[in-house]
Amino acid sequence: MGVADTAQQITEFVRANQAWAAPVVFALAFSESLAFVSLLAPAWAALVGIGALIGSSGISFWPVWIAAALGAALGDWVSYWIGRKFEHAVQHMWPLSRHPDLIPRGEAFVAKWGVLAIFIGRFFGPLRASVPLVAGIFEMPYWRFQAANFSSAFVWAAVLLTLGDIVSKAVAWVWR
Repeated sequence: MGVADTAQQITEFVRANQAWAAPVVFALAFSESLAFVSLLAPAWAALVGIGALIGSSGISFWPVWIAAALGAALGDWVSYWIGRKFEHAVQHMWPLSRHPDLIPRGEAFVAKWGVLAIFIGRFFGPLRASVPLVAGIFEMPYWRFQAANFSSAFVWAAVLLTLGDIVSKAVAWVWR
């Protein structure tokens, strides 16, 4: 089963079970931002799909947005902690051992951009998984990391959910 099929099934589940929208979005955003897991389960497509439901199905934007942002921030927080705790040993753990370029790319990115790397990295696939881990490995100051982590999580969540909402409205407008 591909990413698109999985995203569609999750979106259909949320459409049929709207009370589960916030918990499902929280779990998706957490897994999308958690080191290791995000490489195996890209959840962005499902988040965009659920964003498309917001305008058309009556799901409220605010709880879903907060759930997505908190899930993403907590996923990065755990990734940062893993980096602080295990340092360079994480490079040799599966699945990162199968992607040996991720940690050096993340390190170069963090070295170049500093705290902004946390914000920027949230919006780019493989960097999303490696930047918080690298920030922990190289002991980025905790509060600077968290400020960038939480602020970027709220922006990222709003962008994905709004993108889905805008696309669904554009499709509806075209099909009229």
